[in-house]
Amino acid sequence: MKVLVSDKLSEKGIEILKEAGDIDVDVKTGLTKEQLITEIPKYHGLIVRSSTKVTADIIDAATNLKVIGRAGIGVDNVDVDAASKRGIVVMNTPEGNIITTAEHAIAMMLSLARKIPQANASVKGRKWEKGFMGVEVYNKTLGIVGLGRIGSIVAQRAKGLSMNVIVYDPFISQERASTMGVELVELAELFRRSDFVSLHVPKTPETTNLIGEREFALMKKGVRIINCARGGIVDEKALYKAIKEKIVAGAALDVFEKEPVPPDNPLLELDELICTPHLGASTDEAQVNVAIDIAEQIVDFFKKGQIRNAVNVPSVSADLLSKIQPYLTLGERLGSIHAQLVEGGVRKIMVKYSGDIVNLGVKPITISVIKGFLQVFIGEGINMVNAPFIAKERGIEVVETTTSESHDFASLISVTIKTEKMEKIIEGTIFGKKDPRIVRIDEYWVEASPSGNMLIFSNIDAPGVIGKIGTILGDDAINIAGMQLGRNKPRGNAMSIVNVDSAIPDQTLAKIRSLPDIIYAKMVRL
Repeated sequence: MKVLVSDKLSEKGIEILKEAGDIDVDVKTGLTKEQLITEIPKYHGLIVRSSTKVTADIIDAATNLKVIGRAGIGVDNVDVDAASKRGIVVMNTPEGNIITTAEHAIAMMLSLARKIPQANASVKGRKWEKGFMGVEVYNKTLGIVGLGRIGSIVAQRAKGLSMNVIVYDPFISQERASTMGVELVELAELFRRSDFVSLHVPKTPETTNLIGEREFALMKKGVRIINCARGGIVDEKALYKAIKEKIVAGAALDVFEKEPVPPDNPLLELDELICTPHLGASTDEAQVNVAIDIAEQIVDFFKKGQIRNAVNVPSVSADLLSKIQPYLTLGERLGSIHAQLVEGGVRKIMVKYSGDIVNLGVKPITISVIKGFLQVFIGEGINMVNAPFIAKERGIEVVETTTSESHDFASLISVTIKTEKMEKIIEGTIFGKKDPRIVRIDEYWVEASPSGNMLIFSNIDAPGVIGKIGTILGDDAINIAGMQLGRNKPRGNAMSIVNVDSAIPDQTLAKIRSLPDIIYAKMVRL
């Protein structure tokens, strides 16, 4: 495997890659877009920081690329959608620089409160001015937008400074906030009450321009804004206006809508603004940490097939992977069987989990169901990365539900497919530790191994049907490896799964379908 490192990376990360064996590493920094397009077809892995912009046309040229590793948290310099379409895993390192970024936010807040950069510039300008009047942070209210990993550390540090911390985060519970000793409030209330506002959310369509003119109008006069998250979360034109109108006493920005910051950005003219050139992760410790993290993740990906910290596929730890691997196999086979049995345009895939399995983290299993289903139609181009994306593109709704009720099995996966013509359910479980079984198709309960070549047929429950099918298979030299039968009631309808040693030719299948009591008969290959 060949890995290209296109941005400066700590030598400790490079050493990990080189020592892994079977991984060739090239460090080529400062490549132009055209140069990268020329180089990238040779590589299976790409490691970047923030300088390299991995655009769609670069990804299109990356004919052998399997994984992109971002040494840092944000992946806004990577076209994740384009990577997903190509089945390329995009990883980041969310843990490597969280403390560093949180500390930078605190440093920016204190610098803003005491006007340290302005005073420093004055003294170095050979002046001794005493007019840099600041404010204390003691007993002030800090409003934190986003209580994730970084926001949580900022909250902890702020409480250590005896600040009152209020938080807006729609994805955390009141219990979680109480445990941390912070007050959970609505966003409008946070703006009204805060003396300082610190942002710690990713940039998404929902958070772009999260703070604009309307939000500044809600804030108390003299508020101070800190943004060490992502540029564009604060509307810079609205911020400039709010500072000029004395609503905002000052702002500390580590990030901007456009980076590097254009020299004509009017915010740079304001004494009330202090800024740094995206330094949130710029400490010696953080750069070593993210380099080590991404190198180890890339090695695990190529050597063990393990995906960690991926932004476009559920990450699975080595321990969890070993536990859910049988269910991943089962899920993929359930999806594949469905694809070979259903008829009509697919509208919805519903996956329900029951019993102990719900404690394992089922998202990867759902993706394996989607992958198995789509692979029948798309072939080798479908994988665990692009399966959800392709399903969405095709207008297939995916619904995932869980229940702790175990019914007759310790764990059960139920997959229901709705098409324009029909609705079909197939259920499966794991026998022992790793033996997948189909236990239900529609109203029929069975116990069959989903593997190899399978004849699945439904018939009127009349004497002699099974014998006739056995004779047809025997006459055409097709050996039966196993058989399971289920029926809804005596002399009603029945359904059988016959495992055979070889694929059943079309002419043999036609003979079976011509039998008078056969409702349907299909060949399934796994």
